This record gives sequence, C-alpha cells and structure tokens, in this order.
Amino acid sequence: MIESIRRFFARTMQAPPDAAAEADREENERRRLHVSACALLLELAHADDVFTAREKEHVAAAVRRHLDLDDAAARELIELAEQERRGAIDLYQFTSLIRDNYDLGQKTLLAEIMWGVVLADGEIHADESYLLRKIGNLLGLEPGYLSHARKKVMEARMK
Repeated sequence: MIESIRRFFARTMQAPPDAAAEADREENERRRLHVSACALLLELAHADDVFTAREKEHVAAAVRRHLDLDDAAARELIELAEQERRGAIDLYQFTSLIRDNYDLGQKTLLAEIMWGVVLADGEIHADESYLLRKIGNLLGLEPGYLSHARKKVMEARMK
C-alpha cells in the first residue's frame, strides 16, 4: 500500500529537494491519510452495491476540494483508493490511521463528507446507514457528531 501511495504522490506533488527526513515522513503519512479517507468514501458508496454517477461525482468533488487536487490527480487517488479498498480485509487499516491522526474537527468534516456520499443518490439505504455508524464508531466519533453531520448535510441539500 505504501509504495503505491508514494508513486502516486511523487508524480502529482514534488517535495522540495532539500526537505528533511521528518518532512518526508510527515508527507508520506499525509498521503496515506488521503488514501484511507478516500477508501472509506468509496466503501460507503459501494455499501448498497450500486455506485451511482452522483456518488462518483460527490466523491471526486470532495477529493478535489478537500485535498486540493486537480481532476487528474483526484482520479488517480480515487483509483488507488479503490484498489486499496478492494484489497482490504476490513476497514480497520483505514479507520485506525484516521482515528490516530485526525482531530475531532477533521473527523467531523469527514463524517459530513461521508453523509454527502450516502445522500448523493437521494436515499439512505440501511447498509449505508449501518456502515456509516460502524465507521464513525471505529473513528471514535460519538453518535451525536454523526447526527449533527447528517443534519448539516441535509440542511445544505435543502438550500
């Protein structure tokens, strides 16, 4: 997983030539976090066994906006995250990394993005709702934060 992440970001983002080893380690960690977050979004999008065009666009838009990537880099990240998602035995490899590195605000923002994926097709399927609660639990988010994120996304959709 780490090597494919390194290759992806080496092509899309060049580090300064004299960057310290610590900066490199932090950058690699950030890259792994991006792949993990994207893999969770994709897992939610596939939860009901139908990955709609709206869900695809929502994931792509979220990746572009929140990770500040252009279209090509976002597509490549999504492809890499999809490969990692398919090869994963469970969600723990993704959620543990995020749980240990994101603060509460970042986790809450991720919850909003995840609710956006769930609501992208206009329906909340039982499998999606269950999986989102499971991911929230694995991330260490209390149910109130998930409820607040859902409410915020639904209100935004009404505008």
